[in-house]
Amino acid sequence: MPRYLMLRSPSANRVYAGESGPLTAAELQLTAPFASEVADAELAGVSYLGFDAPALSDANLETVARQSACFALFEAEGELLRPVALPQPFTLDDDLITIPKYPGKTNEQFTQLLVNVTLSAVTREPTGPRQILDPLAGRGTTLSTALLLGHDGFGVEGDAKAFEQMVSYYKTYLRRKRIKHTADVTPVRREGKAIGKRFDAEISTDDARHRVTAFTGDTRQSAELFGKKRFDAIITDAPYGVAHGSTTDVRGVSGKRDRSPAGLLREALPVWAGQLMHGGALGLSWNTFGLSREDLAQMLADAGLRVREGDAWERFAHRVDSSIRRDLIVAVKP
Repeated sequence: MPRYLMLRSPSANRVYAGESGPLTAAELQLTAPFASEVADAELAGVSYLGFDAPALSDANLETVARQSACFALFEAEGELLRPVALPQPFTLDDDLITIPKYPGKTNEQFTQLLVNVTLSAVTREPTGPRQILDPLAGRGTTLSTALLLGHDGFGVEGDAKAFEQMVSYYKTYLRRKRIKHTADVTPVRREGKAIGKRFDAEISTDDARHRVTAFTGDTRQSAELFGKKRFDAIITDAPYGVAHGSTTDVRGVSGKRDRSPAGLLREALPVWAGQLMHGGALGLSWNTFGLSREDLAQMLADAGLRVREGDAWERFAHRVDSSIRRDLIVAVKP
């Protein structure tokens, strides 16, 4: 059986680059069932992610190309490497997610990993582009990642300023790239009163059309905003309680504002679970210093979801900085 070596892309984030080895190995194990004996390898002082696999089909090559840190692939022949051509994994240029730079932005490689791992748990057959919701959308990193991977992105964002910055960026990017599209912001009204805004964009590529829809609003009202619409996956990066959360209205058991994600997630998870299609998956990253994995898993179970556990599913914890130890968890709606 051939042995393949995947050369990882360098990460702009030095800390993440140092922590990403075990994460990318776990990602490959979960998203590429044809790969076995996944392990780090070193050749001539260069680090690779190695795996065994039968001769790779076009579909399997696309799976490898979609790995969050895949830069190049080689087939190992002793100490020699034979380059393996990979397909282009993105429907748009990847600068869609690399151009924006701002404090608090989730590392784009990790966002892609989170999307890949969550979608690997979805059991329902696709009927078109996957419908992905980020109910804590920020400036749209998850929505843009969904677009890059050929899916439709939907979001809810409570910060009106972040919403406006996301809308402005999309409109500017699509216009400057000369991509065929429509993009409009409309008021959201209830009982004749404007209660927020809605952004809709339709993007046409050579192969397909993709959508982005985002609302301003409280994530706990996400189901009201989207009505009967259901999603293949809900994927989000929860507030870490460090730079975010100081203005939350969520109260903990002490009656004080709860800056950890615990209070918000306790109220939001049942809402999000109700927006999932059966066979859909919820993927969530969070700061374990504010909420233990065991407590979060119980919240997901209480919301009627089945947490994926064991082996690679529990090998994503890593340090972001001294106050943030990030992990991810995935749960499926039976």
